[in-house]
Amino acid sequence: MSKNKRALMLASVASMILQFNEDNIKILNDLGYQVDVAANFKFGSALSQEKIDKYRKDLYNRGTKVNNLTIPRSIFSIKNILGSYKELKKIIKQNDYDLVHCHSPIGGVLCRLACRKARKKGTKVIYTAHGFHFFKGASKAAWAIYYPIEKFCSRFTDTLITINKEDYERAKSFKAKKVEYVPGIGVHTEEFRNVDCSREDLRTEFGFEKDDFVFMSVGQLSVRKNHEVAIKALSRIKDERVKYLLVGFGELEEHLKDLVSQLSLENRVVFAGFRNDIKELLHAVDAFVFPSLQEGLPVSLMEAMAAGLPVVCSEIRGNTDLLEGTGGGYMYGCYDVDDFAHGMGKIVNEDPPKMGEINIETMKKFDINVVNSEMYRIYTM
Repeated sequence: MSKNKRALMLASVASMILQFNEDNIKILNDLGYQVDVAANFKFGSALSQEKIDKYRKDLYNRGTKVNNLTIPRSIFSIKNILGSYKELKKIIKQNDYDLVHCHSPIGGVLCRLACRKARKKGTKVIYTAHGFHFFKGASKAAWAIYYPIEKFCSRFTDTLITINKEDYERAKSFKAKKVEYVPGIGVHTEEFRNVDCSREDLRTEFGFEKDDFVFMSVGQLSVRKNHEVAIKALSRIKDERVKYLLVGFGELEEHLKDLVSQLSLENRVVFAGFRNDIKELLHAVDAFVFPSLQEGLPVSLMEAMAAGLPVVCSEIRGNTDLLEGTGGGYMYGCYDVDDFAHGMGKIVNEDPPKMGEINIETMKKFDINVVNSEMYRIYTM
């Protein structure tokens, strides 16, 4: 009698499993795999601890073994990295996996190194790069540190999955047995297009008038998300009816609120904090602004496009995959405040519905069904 097939899904934090890999787990289950997960279920997730604890219980009830594994966020946490590596080697040795699918830069490195012996016995190792730390415009330090590490570890990779075209072209020169392009983690486009909500009630909640033109951003209030540029751009648009809804939380919240005050935008910028109703909010606003400095393939931008919003975004890797040459919005340099203001102003005065329809059509190529079909093909190669 042949043994049951076993697989391990690894990510740095539990929210990455829940948000990006539930469909992958289901595909593997349908293919006859018993899937274990390994991630940090105690802290670091983008979701509340209450939600993570509920998810862990749900996994247990489904018969999924959960390995709580602390994967350091910093490559310089040598002691913690070594500890995580030893724990991961132990998990892999004890469970004799047929397939291991790993995510996140440091987790991906540790997992592939820990699987070297297992690969010699037939374990298939898949690594999804959600955006290499080295890219056009990245710092010399990022290239010096991360590029050689990723290139070296690629030799211990059976399938290297990239989610944007720039990473795909670069990864083809690596030593992985196979390099695949998959269009992101998949967006449930129909769910974002067809939403039952009261646009008027949601706008009233935030103090927006019927005639206001509202831009929205979703993302952590961090340096990487670069919300400061959108706020400064708004200050250069003199039409008081143009407003900005900023959804998210993070370490720069007070700094951004101070900036809003300095620019006398208190009546035009709303900090919404963490929200569970992103789908509904996307139908309460008029356009999306996304000045991020670094992305793999941005989920929040894809969701906004799937909802039919025109966009103004930074001209960076990932964003260009979604918007370049489509006519669904405008792209500018990350720090070009005047250009962002110009683009936002053009959207206000042009035809947002037409641009939104273009984005809805574009997002069909990034739909969850397209991605799941690709992942099924990769898992069965």
